[in-house]
Amino acid sequence: MPESKRGVVLGATAFLLWGVAALYWPLLSSSEPSEILAHRMVWALLAMCVVILVTRRGWSWFPSVLRSPRRLLPVAAAAVLISVNWWGFIYAVSTEQTLQASLAYFINPLMSVCLGVLLFSERLRALQWVAVGLGVLAVAVMTVAYGVTPWLALLMAATFAAYGAVKKYVDLDGVRSLTVETMVMFLPALGFVVHLEATGAGTVFSVSPGHTVLLVGSGFVTALPLLLFGVAARQVPLSVIGILQYIAPVIMFFVGWLVQGEEMPPARWLGFALVWLALCAFVVDQVRDARSRSRASARPGDQVGAGIGTEVAEQSGEEAGEDDGTPDEQRRRELGQPGRPLPGGPARPESAE
Repeated sequence: MPESKRGVVLGATAFLLWGVAALYWPLLSSSEPSEILAHRMVWALLAMCVVILVTRRGWSWFPSVLRSPRRLLPVAAAAVLISVNWWGFIYAVSTEQTLQASLAYFINPLMSVCLGVLLFSERLRALQWVAVGLGVLAVAVMTVAYGVTPWLALLMAATFAAYGAVKKYVDLDGVRSLTVETMVMFLPALGFVVHLEATGAGTVFSVSPGHTVLLVGSGFVTALPLLLFGVAARQVPLSVIGILQYIAPVIMFFVGWLVQGEEMPPARWLGFALVWLALCAFVVDQVRDARSRSRASARPGDQVGAGIGTEVAEQSGEEAGEDDGTPDEQRRRELGQPGRPLPGGPARPESAE
């Protein structure tokens, strides 16, 4: 199978697993969302260690991260943000509010665009402004439909968008970064699990062997899609990744509507329709921009980059990145391209369940 097709299959599988995860967490309904989150953090570290072992990445990079606050602090901030996001998702699907989880990941790209404007002084193109405007209107309609502001959806979208923004300053690839993130949260999570078990409020040993297995498996439910996405993001264009990412919220939408039986009155349909219209405008803009960049990089003598595949490593997110010494980094040095800036450091572009 050609590399590009294999990348599409792996990427689609990753987002499929993220969407189907909406069916996994309700199986742990005997546990509170906070306990599930703690176990997810604890066992995710084991899962990431297995991933590093299988992919033969080694641990030579780890001491330098611990010795550098400039590298460690952004990872710690990312760990806190993704933990809040994970809690929101687990709470939503466990309390049959999966439609809010779906809404969160539908509007997340729009919120990321807004953060780009506020934090990085990025300029929006016309279609992006249209998408953002439709997204704001959709949230207003959803507020009317739910009777209250959909805070859970906004919390998940905001924390994941902020997570992506913070990861721009993380000088690690996605697998290594998530490994350190789980290390940051490991001791607090383990302490919380021990406290629950000591006070009799824990469920890891008191429900059933199947429940225990599901709690342990939560770490691998976290790690496997990340690994698949990390491979896919290096093999397919950014525009393709951008389209594939909507597989997950579409699955969540159908889980909430058809499986969990959440109500879909006309106002909610209108709100989701506005979100989907906004995303259509957003995707069209992304595809146009990717094509124009690809044409520009193909001009003779133009050393903008190695095409859209390199854009994936630089823009699609932290999962696609590589740290110093990798082929991507060497290619950038050969082309005279700097990396993403680290906090307080020189400009250096960096190359998320």
